[in-house]
Amino acid sequence: MVKLTRIYTRGGDAGETSLGDGSRVPKHDRRVAAYGTVDEVNACVGLARLHTTPEKMGDRPDIDAMLGRIQNDLFDLGADLCTPEEPEPKYPPLRIVQAQVDRLEAEIDAMNADLAPLNSFILPGGSPAAAHLHLARTVARRAERLMTDLARDEPVTAAALKYINRLSDHLFVLGRVVNDGGANDVLWVPGGNR
Repeated sequence: MVKLTRIYTRGGDAGETSLGDGSRVPKHDRRVAAYGTVDEVNACVGLARLHTTPEKMGDRPDIDAMLGRIQNDLFDLGADLCTPEEPEPKYPPLRIVQAQVDRLEAEIDAMNADLAPLNSFILPGGSPAAAHLHLARTVARRAERLMTDLARDEPVTAAALKYINRLSDHLFVLGRVVNDGGANDVLWVPGGNR
């Protein structure tokens, strides 16, 4: 468990930060950008949770529980990304595992089974919860782009890449669920304002 006694260390004042293995890199390093964007996703999910409390979701208290698990997973993902892979590390780092990806897939399948198929793309909105989930989804896609860019030159675990890809799908489907099962989705009308 992490114990934080001091919030500032002055270690980053010169524009560098420490990775999980203790190495120092510039704060604009691609690895830092990737896990920093994962942190942004987590903040967006936190905003969505303001609108998905069990009191607000009525018969769907599982929605907030799902988002709580996702927030914890996102910290795991950040820990995974901030620790470069190395053979036989002294202390095995925390890594995303396939079971976390499998859980997202099972939740997506269960939620999607009750939704009508889409006949158009969806515009972000409908309800406050859905709007925040769509924001989280778009930031997750940005995190995925940064992670795949990083993976071109440095090792990134396969499960981490799968997780972030599946997460954006999960947030999309969940956005439909919180929009009264898709009934309040805002549909794109191609060329509707010409």
